[in-house]
Amino acid sequence: MEAPRGKVQTVLGLVEPSALGCTLTHEHLSHCATGKPFQPTTPPGHEKYTDAPYTLENLGWIRQYPYSHKENIIFCGSDVQQAVLDDIKLFKLNGGGSIVENTTNGLNRDLNFMQKVSVETGVNIIAGAGYYVAGSQSTSTLDNSIEYFAGVMKRELLEGASGTTIRCGVIGELGCSWPLHDFEKRVLQAAGLVQSELKCPVIIHPGRDENAPEEILRIFTEAGGKADKIVMSHLDRTIFDRAKLLEFASMGSYCEFDLFGIEVSHYQMSSKVDMPSDAQRISFIHSLVEEGFEDKVVIAHDIHTKHRLKKYGGHGFSHILLSVVPTMLNRGISQTVIDKILIHNPAQWLAYNISY
Repeated sequence: MEAPRGKVQTVLGLVEPSALGCTLTHEHLSHCATGKPFQPTTPPGHEKYTDAPYTLENLGWIRQYPYSHKENIIFCGSDVQQAVLDDIKLFKLNGGGSIVENTTNGLNRDLNFMQKVSVETGVNIIAGAGYYVAGSQSTSTLDNSIEYFAGVMKRELLEGASGTTIRCGVIGELGCSWPLHDFEKRVLQAAGLVQSELKCPVIIHPGRDENAPEEILRIFTEAGGKADKIVMSHLDRTIFDRAKLLEFASMGSYCEFDLFGIEVSHYQMSSKVDMPSDAQRISFIHSLVEEGFEDKVVIAHDIHTKHRLKKYGGHGFSHILLSVVPTMLNRGISQTVIDKILIHNPAQWLAYNISY
């Protein structure tokens, strides 16, 4: 099958880029990754809370240590999927149009559920092909070659993934650690090969170090991939120096701030990092806009645990539309620029290139 030139591949088929509307570029609707890589150390003296019931009384602790609460990281099953479905219906009512679902091999994606959500809500869902971090993979998967990984990605994009005929519309999120695992490097090289052939969009989960995004971009482009078809995720927990952020933006990839709604400074996955607030995320985006990078910014929430869904006391998938956008306007980011960030930039990225 040929790549869909000039179109966007959703789980229900091809659509025009102009049909996407407001697009969240980094979310999860369902995954079953209850162990690695979501298994940080529980702080001493807090062990009794890991098996505690999910109640309002415990919600404050869960928000502080989301990956230590065993029930909170179970993001699959009928109850969670109903909560997600209800949340996406609200996203649609609040002006949402499309969601890029970043669950890849290693996180146990559910393409049939993605299709169900799209049918019942009218929201376009774009599924991700490829592999998450090395720590989420089996030993047999880790040993495969660049050519093998490239073949899997092509099949998932052009024929169907996870034993279905549902086609993915983006490569990623491709999971990278710091330092980069050899398996992850081979996956990046495979993605570069596939992207150079199919002209498809790619999205990356960088390692937790300010040097990781640049290293990833170098490996990907040396393999033949194009920087202008990459979204580099999680920059709001990765690059904190504005000069370094601007330097990275100048390399040509899309810069994604995708942890909107997380307002707890304690970051379990890296004790050296102070998680920024939504206000700080907006400030970094404002800096990029002022320096001329408004065409290279995309945003999302990266929802993948229960506590961030509305049913479980969270902000839900409408948080950006209901709360972040008004604050952006209040901070001097124009509606025109916001439309670029939420509508035009995702559409430009997600459309398979017609030429180059």
